Amino acid sequence: MDKARVYVDLNEMVTDDIVLLSKEDTKADSMGNRITFYEGLPVSLYSDDESDSGEPDNLIFEGTAIKYDLRSYPGWQHVKWCARIDWNSLMHESECSFRKDETIQ
Repeated sequence: MDKARVYVDLNEMVTDDIVLLSKEDTKADSMGNRITFYEGLPVSLYSDDESDSGEPDNLIFEGTAIKYDLRSYPGWQHVKWCARIDWNSLMHESECSFRKDETIQ
């Protein structure tokens, strides 16, 4: 991975740009660091995915931590934090490596 990122499950979308982030005020990122959330915190995110050939190829993207009222969502009321996704930043991890190689040459 290009940097430490926090995992989210894109099957847990609340709206078209908001995903569940954490039921706690902290969560470990991909490098094991504890991230403490606050309103407006920029967060680097990832979700598992695979390539057309079935190889693991995470989706990576940027977002912002937000509090979102989930009282009307059965089963999600325990979640404290959501992330607003910047869809313009979305790419597969393999694309990130490819883009880095392009800039080096």
